[in-house]
Amino acid sequence: MQDHEPSYRDALPQGPAHRRGAGLNPGNRFEAVRLHVLGEELDRQWVERQADGGKAVRVQRQVFEDRTRSVLNRVTPTSDVPFEWTLNPYRGCEHGCIYCFARPYHEYLGFSCGLNFETKLVAKPDAPRLLEKELARKTWKGEPIVMSAITDVYQPIEHQMRLTRQCLEVLARCCQPVSTMTKSAMVLRDVDLWQQLAAHNAGRVIITLVTLDVDLARSLEPRATDPAGRLRTIRELVAAGVPVSVNVAPIIPGLTDSELPRILEAVADAGARRVSWVLLRLPYQLKDLFLDWLQRSVHPDRARKVESLIRQTRGGKLYDAGENRGRGEGAHARQIKRTFDVFTRRYGLNRDVRPLSSAHFVRPDASGQLGLFG
Repeated sequence: MQDHEPSYRDALPQGPAHRRGAGLNPGNRFEAVRLHVLGEELDRQWVERQADGGKAVRVQRQVFEDRTRSVLNRVTPTSDVPFEWTLNPYRGCEHGCIYCFARPYHEYLGFSCGLNFETKLVAKPDAPRLLEKELARKTWKGEPIVMSAITDVYQPIEHQMRLTRQCLEVLARCCQPVSTMTKSAMVLRDVDLWQQLAAHNAGRVIITLVTLDVDLARSLEPRATDPAGRLRTIRELVAAGVPVSVNVAPIIPGLTDSELPRILEAVADAGARRVSWVLLRLPYQLKDLFLDWLQRSVHPDRARKVESLIRQTRGGKLYDAGENRGRGEGAHARQIKRTFDVFTRRYGLNRDVRPLSSAHFVRPDASGQLGLFG
């Protein structure tokens, strides 16, 4: 019995969306009233689409401005969140990864975690100025910042808005330690700034890699850089002297877990020296989205196997938000961990685990200029 069956009433009224991950737009869990399209109307639209060749609908991106007064967010470190400060110039993410644990955060903005997460984006145009102001505070001690966490700062919108580049320029001028997690080769655009930070052990790029199967990646992560492109990105960053880690995340039981040895070999060959992993997490309505994707994208027999293995790693549930949320429990979860440990040793990974350094941090003064004394 599923925890929460994907609801037919939440199917996208406009039909399949071209190069988008979500096939549902579930109601916001904070809203007491929802507007649903009747099943008869969905049937009528489906018939019309078939008559038109079943073409997927193009859903255009919308961008909303967030005039926030601060951009540094303090979080509580946990076993799978080993940092305290984050910086997110954007909310929502065009990459459209169907498994993204950050999708439910979009509901705090009044949107759905489904298609809205990929198409209704929120940008913070004042982020670079606010960042400089916050780094200038006397209370700021140069603690490491993760630039991302609930979005990919190198998603396609960054081509036009360049907020990530502008924030990184501030961080590089101050030698402020920072890391970013991305699935995009666009990070190479800013290699000059990452080099500046790396020269002071103040910068690290983390590449997220889920699978080496290009077709599976295209379905799971429709607008992210393909696996081969991410491996090339690792090589180019390493060649430029930028430290690179790889996050194999999420590992999807029954779907991508068997690739783990090949993934670890590939990232080691590309030059990465640090690697971590996270088990698939399905909080809130993300369960609906992922199960719907399984039914649409994977052979029915395999879909049932994947769901069964997910439940085996979560005590029979689809998700457990307890202290083992990043690793799971049970025999299959233990087997994933053993495989990871064996092959990280085989390929010489995780021997360099130095933290980023705040030793060279220079506080800007109130005017935005660097102070004479750090």
